[in-house]
Amino acid sequence: MGSREPIHLRPATELADRVLLPGDPHRALTVAQAILAEPLMFNHARGLWGYTGRARDGAPLSVQSTGMGGPSAAIVIEELIGLGARTLIRIGTCGAVVPGIGLGELVAAEAVLCADGTSAALGAEESLEADPGLTGALVAAGARAVTAISTDLFYDPRPAPAWAQTAAEVVELEAATLLALTRRHGVTAAVLLAVTDELVDERRRVERDQLEQLGVQLGELAWSALAGWRQ
Repeated sequence: MGSREPIHLRPATELADRVLLPGDPHRALTVAQAILAEPLMFNHARGLWGYTGRARDGAPLSVQSTGMGGPSAAIVIEELIGLGARTLIRIGTCGAVVPGIGLGELVAAEAVLCADGTSAALGAEESLEADPGLTGALVAAGARAVTAISTDLFYDPRPAPAWAQTAAEVVELEAATLLALTRRHGVTAAVLLAVTDELVDERRRVERDQLEQLGVQLGELAWSALAGWRQ
């Protein structure tokens, strides 16, 4: 594709071709501090903090927040790909919608069902697959393989949301957007999620301090997978 000037991001340093994508800007900071040597701020425009530094293999790695929901993630990911990102891993949170997946568990989405508007606008149909090799590396590093579903609403007012009637095991907001865009541009993507909510009977959520710890665990496991993965 070649590099092109972004409209929304304001790069202050180089972008690595490997990028971890948390939604939360604060998680981007904590992950960068935990796994990067000498991280420099890549972006702070629109409150979407991003950082580039040296990973433990000595090569550059970026951590860039996407904001919440598919529309925000689509803008950020599109501009990152235009700047040269070629391997992207979403490191976000999700809710478990079936029994047996516990709070704090890390899961890797082999497939993502598309129940959101953004991926539909990008041409996705019923489902999208993450890169099997990179997903396998996430599972080998300790994540559990699942099927996810992307939706538009965190607070869903419907008494029986559509995703509750599918084969989905976890629900989240941005994964289908990531996979739709990376498929369109021919780059590699995978999805790693921490289970922060249980939605089976009544909603249960992790404590705030555990949420921050899970963010660092996401970054560590994603880096371990990248280190052991060969494209």
